[in-house]
Amino acid sequence: MFLIRALAISLLTVVPVAGMAQGFQVGFGQIQQDTGLPVEVTAETLSVNQSDGSAVFEGKVDVSQGDMRMTADKVNVHYNQETQAIARLVAEGNVLLVQGPDAAEANQAIYSIDDGTVEMTGNVTVVQSKTTITADKMRLNLTDNTAQMSGNVKTVLKSQ
Repeated sequence: MFLIRALAISLLTVVPVAGMAQGFQVGFGQIQQDTGLPVEVTAETLSVNQSDGSAVFEGKVDVSQGDMRMTADKVNVHYNQETQAIARLVAEGNVLLVQGPDAAEANQAIYSIDDGTVEMTGNVTVVQSKTTITADKMRLNLTDNTAQMSGNVKTVLKSQ
């Protein structure tokens, strides 16, 4: 009985309980992402709108930057009007983000390149080694390799 109580107390101090964990900190990927690296996008189709400085990639969209890779059904690319550089990417549908051994899935992701953040929303699932975390929302900071999970956070630890 003592062993079970000690194990339960140690788990509660390490693992957030789903109902209580509304702001769980995790890391993502093994290294900090260099947001100054070129962004490469491949897709089945591309539509460009010169008037608002945007482009829409659709069909098996694959975005890569350094060691980070994101796939989705559709990605809207928004350019900075002054510099003509990519300012942000908005990915929708079956979004998968992979960096190193870590992977995250969601319904939508917004990658703001200037500040090095990715905000993933809708059925977010993060898989890291033996840990799976689900939440409503995750905000990644790629420059310092941190992540914040919020909304219905649930953590599952696997022993094997």
